[in-house]
Amino acid sequence: MKVQRKSYATDITDEQWKKIAPWIPWAKPGGRNRKTSMREVVNAVFYVLRTGCAWRMLPHDFPAWSTVYDYFRHWRINGVWKKIHDALRANVRVQAGREPEPSAAILDSQSVKTTEKGGVHGYDAGKKVNGRKRHLIVDTIGLILAIVVHPANIQDRDGAKLVLEKIRNVSKRLQLIWADGGYTGQLIDWVKTTFQWTLEIIKRSDDQKGFKVLPRRWVVERTFGWLGRYRRLSKDYEYMTETSETMAYIAMIHVMVRRLTTPPLKEKRR
Repeated sequence: MKVQRKSYATDITDEQWKKIAPWIPWAKPGGRNRKTSMREVVNAVFYVLRTGCAWRMLPHDFPAWSTVYDYFRHWRINGVWKKIHDALRANVRVQAGREPEPSAAILDSQSVKTTEKGGVHGYDAGKKVNGRKRHLIVDTIGLILAIVVHPANIQDRDGAKLVLEKIRNVSKRLQLIWADGGYTGQLIDWVKTTFQWTLEIIKRSDDQKGFKVLPRRWVVERTFGWLGRYRRLSKDYEYMTETSETMAYIAMIHVMVRRLTTPPLKEKRR
């Protein structure tokens, strides 16, 4: 009888696995029977993402690192992670008393350093960061609608077009997008002409001193904070930008599946 391993803090519960399992592809017909636990594969990916360890340094009580990585890669290529993410996002919104699709969103970017791994990168002169930008568009509760990772030397207004194109068919209800002063100019007219959405710029007042939380913009900053808890995202360690984007989606899967299965505070205090 196989002895069960001790659990890690990143492991998902039985209830959380039920939220993810329906989206995991069935084994291909023919050939050997699948012996690897898909739940353990998911747990291993969450472990890599949360701890920031290299694939080859995955603890030995998980499936072999090469097996875990192969599933991670195939599910990225086939869009499995994105499907799980989008399904959970709709569920979280409904649980919060909202429509499955948003009518408003917030746009922003974050510059992060890259490593010696290679791949495309650039220098963000404003943030003085040599690496890549994560361009996010989130709904009003901070859930990711789309992410695009691109070289940091691409200006925000140009990078915004890449991520906005990705949500063209995400929500038929979308009408309004908030953004900061870096997105002023021709982008506003481009958004209106291309998508019939309104891009509203939220600026700091000229006489404002010190730090102040600005309406709407804090939501996307909180999302960057959620991603920052996952050490694999502390820098961009990936060679391909598509892998970087997938890592962000998986981090949000981990956040959302916990939110869906955690009782509200009022129920906890009973």
